[in-house]
Amino acid sequence: MRSSLSRIAILVRATIAACVLTAAGAFPASALIEIDITQGVIEPLPIALPDFVGSGASAEIGRNITNVISNDLKNSGLFKPLDPAAFIQKNPDVSQPPRFGDWRVIDAQALVVGAVTQQPDGRLKVEFRLWDVFAGEQMTGQQYFTSPDNWRRIAHIVADAIYERLTGEKGYFDTRIVFVDESGPKTKRVKRLAIMDQDGARLRYLTQGRDLVLTPRFSPSSQVVTYMSYADGQPRVYLLDIETGRRELVGNFPGMTFAPRFSPDGNRVVMSLQSDGNANIYSLDLRTRQTTRLTSSPSIDTSPSYSPDGRQIVFESDRGGRQKLYVMGGNGGGARLISNGSGSYSTPVWSPRGDLIAFTKQVGGKFQIGVMRTDGGGERILTEGFHNEGPTWAPNGRVLMFFRETPGASGGPKLWAIDLTGRHERQIGTPSFASDPAWSPPLP
Repeated sequence: MRSSLSRIAILVRATIAACVLTAAGAFPASALIEIDITQGVIEPLPIALPDFVGSGASAEIGRNITNVISNDLKNSGLFKPLDPAAFIQKNPDVSQPPRFGDWRVIDAQALVVGAVTQQPDGRLKVEFRLWDVFAGEQMTGQQYFTSPDNWRRIAHIVADAIYERLTGEKGYFDTRIVFVDESGPKTKRVKRLAIMDQDGARLRYLTQGRDLVLTPRFSPSSQVVTYMSYADGQPRVYLLDIETGRRELVGNFPGMTFAPRFSPDGNRVVMSLQSDGNANIYSLDLRTRQTTRLTSSPSIDTSPSYSPDGRQIVFESDRGGRQKLYVMGGNGGGARLISNGSGSYSTPVWSPRGDLIAFTKQVGGKFQIGVMRTDGGGERILTEGFHNEGPTWAPNGRVLMFFRETPGASGGPKLWAIDLTGRHERQIGTPSFASDPAWSPPLP
């Protein structure tokens, strides 16, 4: 009957969860159409997003909110926002059912209707409803109260709610990216730690560029970043609380070339330290500052990354003569080879879902970004280029960000994102060159 919905799963899902921002008065939700993202190839779902209705200054905020939601959904590769010029019903009322016939005729399968109103206390009230156009029923709705300057975050939260309701999985739009901003000539780059929303908006700098910074890493459990900084030529590892700006020295590690990665609970970090031409992996308890050696081999063991349950660690090693990926227990021991393809493997990162490991692969003069199962099977290359490196996972495990360097005297690194199908790749705009991205967990 609804052939256009053959890729849509008719499933029951819970409505959106509450967030730290004050939410109240959720509309009732029905269980209707959803995107089955377990399929290998998914045609984007046509979705209509008329501007959120408002008056005065709220009207402009409503248009801005709609634009951010539309871009978030489009950039996921799962949704196709329809051209507003095709809309027949103008300015639909969020408190009333839409004229479904007007939306069916333009092939909208889902419809988002919203409104923005200024409250007497100065706050904004942002409300929306998500409708199944063909069934003529509401899928979910919510309203939020926030300060006017927080409208962009509300837009990401609404996009997450729509994504979750239609896919059954958590969204990733209300997140941030920390990265290394690079400016100046290629032979003398100034490198600053920077942070922005996952879509490239609201960029700000966390360091001033006086000292070289490298390889920031987000804690999976908080808005805390670990990174390396070279002051007086000595590598030091710092913890930086993004919310408070408080910086804490973890220690001086002269044999370290990459910043540590956090354990899932955020209480430990795992790192590689070099000595006498070899490099081994250690864990450091951030509470006691006690280190534990996890590998002991006459080789270069580096780039460790915990599994989401903390029970295993993936790392790269040349113990077999070439850089390959190995998995061992979270406390060390029992290392086993998992990468069996040709070429060299590096920068492995365990998916937050626990099902895949992302990596950089160098073969035939190309740098590739790929994923494999945790046992090494099912290797898939998502993209390749002159120099791709440093994958980082979105917190829902469906999208990767990495940096790609362009050749030549005027070349430099830029940030790119790609989904697990490899079909939806896009550049993330930054004002300067950018490298070493790290994706935050969902914002509190």
